Amino acid sequence: MSMLLEAKTVETSENSACYFPVSQGRYEVKPGLLRLGSDFGNGEADKQVFQIDSNFPHYLQMKQKARTERLSKYYQTCNYAPSVASAIAQLIMTRLIQEHPQHFHLQQLATNTLIFHSQLTKEIFYLDAEFELESNIGNLKSCYASTLDALAVQIQEDLTVVSRGSDGSNWVSAVHLCFPNHWSASDKIGKDFATVHEPVPGMEKINRRSGAMVNTMIMREPMVRFAWGLSTDTRLNHHPEAPPNISIREWDGRDFDFYNPRLYLRIERQVIWGLPEYDATLFTIRTYFRDCREMKKDMILRSQLVAALQSMTAESLVYKGLVDSKDSILAWLNQV
Repeated sequence: MSMLLEAKTVETSENSACYFPVSQGRYEVKPGLLRLGSDFGNGEADKQVFQIDSNFPHYLQMKQKARTERLSKYYQTCNYAPSVASAIAQLIMTRLIQEHPQHFHLQQLATNTLIFHSQLTKEIFYLDAEFELESNIGNLKSCYASTLDALAVQIQEDLTVVSRGSDGSNWVSAVHLCFPNHWSASDKIGKDFATVHEPVPGMEKINRRSGAMVNTMIMREPMVRFAWGLSTDTRLNHHPEAPPNISIREWDGRDFDFYNPRLYLRIERQVIWGLPEYDATLFTIRTYFRDCREMKKDMILRSQLVAALQSMTAESLVYKGLVDSKDSILAWLNQV
């Protein structure tokens, strides 16, 4: 049952950032790229790539359980060049140290060995000059496959890296995805932007300009965007393949009951940080849940959520797993 543990909602958390990407009252598939640091009312957190809050222990626990189940189910690489891997590791560590100096610091020894300390997990990593993992010590419950694997366990975000070749081709070169929302690392690894997003209804126009979109991700200043959907639980891990000994029906979720309603806005804060000199970009995904029962009490939030749900196309409802529950959800939301 431990794989079925649920995260706290924003409403029941002490210091979670709070977002509401439904404020336009429409469900739209668009880039929606904003400058990282845009003010959403969360102070310093809006400027950070990696947001750390009081829910860190739960996110850590669920990442550890996912990795223990089967690492290859959640972590994949493909043509992940050593130079790109080094640059991504350096970027992650630099941002963690800058954004959370109370939790992370880096030492450099005379031998050019780097020592990265995480106060959150009490782990210490020894890295060579190329930021490759040499060894690790401390209170470790598992061994790490790479620096990216080790760093992914120190944060509450999932990670994806997109690389571009000299011929202009692009592909997903690394995915560390312990909190998937009904998709998997193995489905996306090695594929280009257009193929990755092909299943998403409404992506046709963006996919026709996929090369330009990838160029924007790599070349532009750091950006943030949001995605959202509705869920009937607050479980972070919704991999399409159920873990052993858990039925697919119990694992899948998305089963709304009007008479015993549980409904949550599942929000993804996605940060895109390009590395032009390496023809690559880091894409982070931080998952939050907001309780629709609480939002329902606010007339404005409720009306915006209702309007957004009503605006979904039939294809989008299927993709989001809402085709069978849309009417009962709307009836519940409109019930005063």
